[in-house]
Amino acid sequence: MKVTLVMLDGVQALDVAAPLDVFAEANRFLPKKDHYQTTLVGERPDGVTSSSGMDFKVHCDYLNFHADSDLLLVAGGPRYQDYRPAAALADWLNLHARRAKRFGAICNGVFLLGHARLLDGREITTHWDHAERLVAQFPSSIVRPDKIFVRDGNLFTCGGVSAGIDLCLALVAEDWGHELALKVAKRLIVYIRRDGGQSQYSPYLAVGPDQDSLVARVLKYVTDRITEPLSIEEIADAVGVSRRTFSRAFAKHAHVTPSVFVDQVRIDFARKLLEETDVPLKTVAFRCGFNTAEKMRLIFSRQLDTTPKAYRDRFRSPVPDA
Repeated sequence: MKVTLVMLDGVQALDVAAPLDVFAEANRFLPKKDHYQTTLVGERPDGVTSSSGMDFKVHCDYLNFHADSDLLLVAGGPRYQDYRPAAALADWLNLHARRAKRFGAICNGVFLLGHARLLDGREITTHWDHAERLVAQFPSSIVRPDKIFVRDGNLFTCGGVSAGIDLCLALVAEDWGHELALKVAKRLIVYIRRDGGQSQYSPYLAVGPDQDSLVARVLKYVTDRITEPLSIEEIADAVGVSRRTFSRAFAKHAHVTPSVFVDQVRIDFARKLLEETDVPLKTVAFRCGFNTAEKMRLIFSRQLDTTPKAYRDRFRSPVPDA
């Protein structure tokens, strides 16, 4: 399996390390004849410096790379949304991506694919912070900003940084089956596939270090009363903010509305019960304040793009043997 990983100066180190580690771990379980053979291709033959200052040696510069690829991936970098590749590089990328069986990008490496004229009419994603820019630069593409990764035919794209692991695990599963991908995920101590999108995967991400912030106070109040209905007006009164300004002030800091945030807290509690217990879905819904299993299912589907049952089937910890 010939993998070509394209990397330029300013690349995000993890956008390189994630594919390398996933494919290297997969090789531990594969016969040698089936190994992923990764070639690092840069702009120059002497190497690439990442955005964090880490240097990577490359096997070849793009002008001297002529082999075909089973998979061609472009690694992203913090400033790639502003980068305009030389015409020769864009043409080379267009040629080799079209010749590859599959191609794609990690994070905002997708911008390089766009400059190489490879995104017209294709469904794609990138890091949430660059999604609007991606739409503006390549309006003929279909951007899905809240997806962790997207497949459109033989084109694969993913969100930021660690989402490259999700993408490469999906590729391993496609090549060799779910069981091998699961083994690799266990070796790396990551989920085989994270359900849902990039936006506030857990409400705790929005709290930050200031435990007396408005978001932290709301989180504590909701957590302490997780089984109760909790109207927005009640929460505003409890945290000492006027009802008139609460929603606006809260959304400014948490980047979601209070009602969505409350749903996220309930979902987080539900996920824990689904992962660690076998209690009925109706009981999970009641304990987390959803009241009914149907309401819980609707909110799971809306926010995580899955159902409580599917989530439990995927993430339920195995019961130890007696």
